[in-house]
Amino acid sequence: MTIRGFTIDGFLLALVAVVALAIVMPGPGSTGGLLHMNEVSTYGIAVVFFLYGLTLAPEKMKAGIRHWRLHLCVQLCTFLLFPAVVLLFGTPLKSFMPQEVWIGFFYTAALPSTVSSSVAMTSLAHGNVPAAIFNATLSSLIGVFATPLLMAWFLSTAGVAMPLGPVIGKVVLLVLLPIVIGQVARHWLAAWAQRNEKQIKLADRAIILAIVYNSFSDSIVEGVWQGHDALRIVGILIGVVALFFLIYGLMSIPCRLLGFDRPDTIACLFCASKKSLATGVPLAPLIFGANPALGLIIAPIMLYHFCQLVIVSVIANRSARLTLATA
Repeated sequence: MTIRGFTIDGFLLALVAVVALAIVMPGPGSTGGLLHMNEVSTYGIAVVFFLYGLTLAPEKMKAGIRHWRLHLCVQLCTFLLFPAVVLLFGTPLKSFMPQEVWIGFFYTAALPSTVSSSVAMTSLAHGNVPAAIFNATLSSLIGVFATPLLMAWFLSTAGVAMPLGPVIGKVVLLVLLPIVIGQVARHWLAAWAQRNEKQIKLADRAIILAIVYNSFSDSIVEGVWQGHDALRIVGILIGVVALFFLIYGLMSIPCRLLGFDRPDTIACLFCASKKSLATGVPLAPLIFGANPALGLIIAPIMLYHFCQLVIVSVIANRSARLTLATA
């Protein structure tokens, strides 16, 4: 959908729709409900990461491998700077928010970067696309283990027990193994996957929507959202926007110090400032288990995903116009 030259992602509208559905009809989507969404979510996690492995093209990564300083900046930002910023600026404010929201902010910070939107926006802004592909993909692979490890450390400091061994076992079984199987399957299905790219993307997003519906339905049935009015959502929204601009501004410093040219700077800023909803939603049930507050925990990453797309779309379009004007 396009309004006055601005494209609205249909997936964002679908996310809003399933959350609204969970509010109006939480019963069918809750665990043990009529639609058995919890089972769809459980098995869907493996399908999501199998499809990721199936569509992951190693040859595209090779094209951007030589920009090691750029890659180091992005990965350090993704898994070190992001959590550090949340802890530094969020800790003084955590008493003003429910513990689940505080956990959700750190979970957002611990997630890997996005793949598709980082690459798409870098391309639109005339940035270094091969470097964006390499970084976004590498980030997703590192995140398979880095995100659970970061969350285990954070939850232990917050006095919340997280059985790391069983979580890593689930991650290996439902995330890493499906990615490996998907990569092996590329030998036979690569051409099919390329022809059916749109259908694969739709299936991937449908599963993510099912997980979101199940999470929010459980949260509503358990009364987790009681006492959390619209001001709570506004507060989370302000927090994620502030987080985005803090990271974006901080990452411009190493880009200047290291002398990155404009295409490299665009790739670095876009990849480093993004967080992956596509990884965050299916990974959340593995890390947090059958937590009835899961809907509240994933609220920050859902809002961050929405804001990063809107903000980076505006930046990318302006960058593209500037490139054309100076060409």
